[in-house]
Amino acid sequence: MSKLTGERPVEGVTPDSLLALHEAGYRAVSARLGPGWVLDIGCGDGFESASFLAPDRSVLGIDYSVGVAQDASRRWSEKGLRVAGMDALRLGIRDASMDWVCSSHVVEHFERPEDHVREVGRILADSGTAFFLTPNRPFDFENPFHLVQFERDDLSALLGDHFANVHVFGMGATPRVHEDFAARRAKAEKLLRLDFLDLRHRMPRSWYIGFYTRVLPVAYRLLAKSDTSGATGITADDFFISDDTSDAALVLLGVVSSPFRGS
Repeated sequence: MSKLTGERPVEGVTPDSLLALHEAGYRAVSARLGPGWVLDIGCGDGFESASFLAPDRSVLGIDYSVGVAQDASRRWSEKGLRVAGMDALRLGIRDASMDWVCSSHVVEHFERPEDHVREVGRILADSGTAFFLTPNRPFDFENPFHLVQFERDDLSALLGDHFANVHVFGMGATPRVHEDFAARRAKAEKLLRLDFLDLRHRMPRSWYIGFYTRVLPVAYRLLAKSDTSGATGITADDFFISDDTSDAALVLLGVVSSPFRGS
């Protein structure tokens, strides 16, 4: 199992609402998949990638961490999931060879997200479809791994530079999910007020990430222990996809096809 750093969800440790949010995103993608090859970028522990498996589909999950990829392979290879360590900016995959590509909560991790989008376009088949999930800016809170924040127009413009067909949806949620997010954010903001000199944003980013990855597990145990392992009752059923990409949307889902070649 991956170590909790805030970079990827971890079953049993990450709060229920965040795990459910990720699962709901994968469900939305899965509902749009057909037969062929599926690439899941940033597969982590592999439990979400495995949800794409079907008799008429082959699934390859990749993660930049070779150790994480190896753990996922040991866990899921018998189920048919293929896993590899790979850089999402330099995919070791042939041009136009993937029928479906899922990039879930990855694009915001790059200083130049266009490089990631371009690489997805390179390996996507002309008849294929790719999916980009990323936090909606109003709900993206204090994560040093997130280098770029998106609202609908930002994501639509980025994807439109590399694909002829682009549609951006929003992921909404029930009132109890919004209440859960608001309560946890209030706790985090109270804790962050201790950094009244804003040192975390003045120090080198690598230092901040090191500090964040050590403090987050402690903060979850102190502030969100009752929010994990199913205690809240929040599941993927509490989320839904719609055309509403306003501030009410927690996540944006970009669905794209017809990549521009040589862009």
